[in-house]
Amino acid sequence: MSTPPSDDPQAVLRKAALDYHRHPRPGKLEIRATKPLANGRDLALAYSPGVAEASIAIRDNADAARDYTARGNLVAVVTNGTAVLGLGNIGALASKPVMEGKAVLFKKFAGIDCFDIELNEADPERLADIVCALEPTFGAINLEDIKAPDCFVVEKLCRERMNIPVFHDDQHGTAIVVGAAALNALRLTGRKWEDIKVVSTGGGAAGIACLNMLLTLGVKRENVYLCDLHGLVHEGRTEDMTPQKADYAQPGGPRTLADVIDGADLFLGLSGPGVLKPEMVARMAAKPIIFALANPNPEIAYDLAKSTAPDAIIATGRSDHPNQVNNVLCFPFIFRGALDVGATEINEAMKVGCVEGIAALARATTSAEAAAAYQGEQLTFGTDYLIPKPFDPRLMGVVASAVARAAMESGVATRPITDMKAYKAQLDASVFKSSMIMRPVFSAAAQVERRIVFAEGEDERVLRAAQAIMEETTDIPILIGRPDVIATRAARAGLTIEPGRNVEIVNPESDPRYRDYYETYHSLMARRGVAPDLARAVMRTNTTAIGAVMVQRGDADSLICGTFGQFLWHLRYVTEVLGQDGLHPVGALSLMILEDGPLFIADTHVHAQPNPDQLTETVIAAARHVRRFGVEPRIALCSASQFGNLDSASGRTMRSVMARLDAMTLDFQYEGEMNVDAALDPTLRARFLPHSRMEGAANVLVFASTDAAGATRNILKARAGGLEVGPILMGMGNKAHIVTPSITARGLLNISALAGTPVTHYG
Repeated sequence: MSTPPSDDPQAVLRKAALDYHRHPRPGKLEIRATKPLANGRDLALAYSPGVAEASIAIRDNADAARDYTARGNLVAVVTNGTAVLGLGNIGALASKPVMEGKAVLFKKFAGIDCFDIELNEADPERLADIVCALEPTFGAINLEDIKAPDCFVVEKLCRERMNIPVFHDDQHGTAIVVGAAALNALRLTGRKWEDIKVVSTGGGAAGIACLNMLLTLGVKRENVYLCDLHGLVHEGRTEDMTPQKADYAQPGGPRTLADVIDGADLFLGLSGPGVLKPEMVARMAAKPIIFALANPNPEIAYDLAKSTAPDAIIATGRSDHPNQVNNVLCFPFIFRGALDVGATEINEAMKVGCVEGIAALARATTSAEAAAAYQGEQLTFGTDYLIPKPFDPRLMGVVASAVARAAMESGVATRPITDMKAYKAQLDASVFKSSMIMRPVFSAAAQVERRIVFAEGEDERVLRAAQAIMEETTDIPILIGRPDVIATRAARAGLTIEPGRNVEIVNPESDPRYRDYYETYHSLMARRGVAPDLARAVMRTNTTAIGAVMVQRGDADSLICGTFGQFLWHLRYVTEVLGQDGLHPVGALSLMILEDGPLFIADTHVHAQPNPDQLTETVIAAARHVRRFGVEPRIALCSASQFGNLDSASGRTMRSVMARLDAMTLDFQYEGEMNVDAALDPTLRARFLPHSRMEGAANVLVFASTDAAGATRNILKARAGGLEVGPILMGMGNKAHIVTPSITARGLLNISALAGTPVTHYG
């Protein structure tokens, strides 16, 4: 396939999407074994003869399937491909990428295993027969992208005949998120459910489900006006009617949307672009609530609605406007709660529990819990924050526990949870597995707009990261490099970056700020042996120094460098230019994202053989940075000595660090000196020190040399599949971060999110 032209965004997106699905292996899913199979005994247990014991146990007690198989955490995403996204009836096979994507969301957001099942069956009753026959395999069924009104039939039959949860997300997921947004909008405007007038456009599966949810929450049936392509749904109308629409038929004859919009408190749009006109908005009630959810083009443009009614509360389906109504706020967590209590169905009480959980979380965003997750969090409940963002790390704990509680209270839970507080804590802990630990960082970075300058702006990894920053964040990337080289490499990579048009470039060869930059650099370095001619040469050739000067002058907020070259070489220029007002490099902290959770390593780069004072400073700084990720630090001081059993240099150093820390008043756990295995295994640690001051496994390992820290980091990357975020340069106030040549484009995006989050000088 030839590279698309850089001025054709659709072609660029198409190629990127196809490459994403094709490489490095086709599709988005794989099956992995959860038990060892390394020898004959393992084989005898996994299959014959040992497997017979599990089968017999399930034969005698069906509930035992949850204990001996994956069924209790396994969901089927089932479709016949008749109403896929905005593509319509594309068939079962073509819908498979979408269903795989849904399965990925289940796994990433809620830790739920998922099989996508695409069925060539158009008849709703026969489709329901097939789905019902799957019950022995799955703990729950997620129906997806089945056209209306067939989806109503399939769900009804499956719910009646199956003893596991069946949930059509297109209907109920949208309805739940709309319900949460509407609940908070009414709260802000002082309205009551029973008093509001609702005007809706659409009449499809999602639209009907949203209206049903609003009625469940308290809206009066007679106050709902449903319009579709043929106008108001009214009594006696026969054209394009379904039983579901007929439930909302108003008395009287034909009318249009314009005829019924007067005085409407809430407009609910799930139809198409441009349906709601500005003059209609002007005739709505004061402080109108406008949910224009058609995607990608809503019923009325956000800016147009705001200019017409500045006091309007607006939600859309788009991520570039406030209050995005996104099903991912709901479906992973409603299934998580339902599975965990063994619910036999997802009933109205559980849906309402989900609504209330999502809404309550938005109202709680100014709490200490949110503020403790990371520095710079400014989310505040209001007209532009009705519902949480999809990457809010608290969604799992709040929503899934609300659903589980509702299931128990409504009598559909077969395995009630006795300790809800412990259950919620378990859910909260699970969100920090794998790459999900970056969620609070990205969410915090989205609250501000920061200018991130990349020293190596011509590197393809940097270009790809800059593209992602423009598409996915509020930050502004600045690239240091030659414009023609950047343009050529961006086009070759299929990126839409165009120097001078959609990205700022600093050209070392001809930037108009060159004189200001070299004069600034010379003023800083004049008494360090740097003559004016050398300052001029540095500002023409050294992109790290250029980027540091930009930050020092306020032309950028943070510098990212190091995609080539040696860490300490970059650190020299960063320190010379930015090391002032108490700022100095304390250490480098690497976050390793592992299968079983995060592990932080320090100091991987800055001090080859740190003294006790430097290590003490590293420990304190590491604790602060770890909390940016919503993780409570447990810091182990690692050495060859195990609680004084060796008189080694590293042991003596770490004992001195312990003495310094003990003399301070600190609010985090630390322990040492100890071996790495004792740090990570509390049972082993208890053999050496039964009354250790640290509970559980350490999540921060601080070493007495960069050799030890760097080796640990590299082993985790190479042999344990660890994904590194960092290194995070501590002590420089977030003004600079120095990465390593092995970093990927995704790694650069992660470090840019950290750079995009303002921190105080201790960072």
